[in-house]
Amino acid sequence: MREFTYTAPATLGDAVGALALGGPGTKVLAGGTTLYDLMKLGVERPRALIDVRDLPELAGFDTSGSDELVFGAGARMADVAEDPVLARDYPALAESLAKAASGQVRNMATVGGNLLQRTRCPYFRGGRPFPCNKREPGSGCAARGGPDRTQAVLGTSEACTAAYPGDWAVALLAFDARLDLLGPSGARTIALSALHREPADTPHHEHGLADDELIVRIRVPVTAVGRASTYHKVRDRESFAFALASAAAAVRLDGHGTVVDCRIALGGLATRPWRVPAAERSLLGGPLTARTARRAGEIALAGARPGARNAFKTELGTRTVAQALRIAGDRWAR
Repeated sequence: MREFTYTAPATLGDAVGALALGGPGTKVLAGGTTLYDLMKLGVERPRALIDVRDLPELAGFDTSGSDELVFGAGARMADVAEDPVLARDYPALAESLAKAASGQVRNMATVGGNLLQRTRCPYFRGGRPFPCNKREPGSGCAARGGPDRTQAVLGTSEACTAAYPGDWAVALLAFDARLDLLGPSGARTIALSALHREPADTPHHEHGLADDELIVRIRVPVTAVGRASTYHKVRDRESFAFALASAAAAVRLDGHGTVVDCRIALGGLATRPWRVPAAERSLLGGPLTARTARRAGEIALAGARPGARNAFKTELGTRTVAQALRIAGDRWAR
């Protein structure tokens, strides 16, 4: 690990100023649960760290609003996961946090920092001699032709097949979340769907934030469809493991059992959080049954491009979507 400077600004404005002055090589320290690991591995080599952990402007969250839920970017994952309103009215959001990492990590990690966690691709994290275009642009992709069991099957390119590792962003995507950003040029708001990028031929460009911007808060529109929702995560272990396949699903049915609203987003299967509008549309106007849920899963994975050793993810993803929809449907019926 090489030397770096450390700054702990007292206000959000000071943090933005420090980030602007820091220039390339400056990183924001929130929970540190990913950044520290990558620094130890030599993947991240910041020349300056700006610590925003104690900024009160980022710390709180409010789920009592009539129009939207508001989460400060610095709110701890554990605190948000245990919020009773979230657990009752948006179980997919609460479950996506509760099923992430371990209790110790959730006590440290922040909901804003979690959106920007980097891939768990072993080639990205392994360093030399493995080529990785995400770590060293233009070096190649060792997953192409190598062991690729945990790699993505959606949104991949010849340059990169690394799967996005997070859970929270997948659930947020299903509920049309938006992000408030702040930088030296002022504030702006973007849809969460615009944050993460597919790799194409520049996999090292992972998100749409400017180098001197901070995520300040996450806002989620209030919706009745949240109550019948779930985050279904399939992984090798039941604790502290990343998803092989996951699905955030939510449904709303009318009095005749007809689906009138549906949300589906995928995790573990794609290079970014992956919303599947075609699968959602396939359910609208009809009943939610085992057959229609399975069909929605097939549509969700229709564009999958498996590698040498992860073709199982297509069927696994299909079943994960179908099961998530059935869980959500059962919750609506209660």
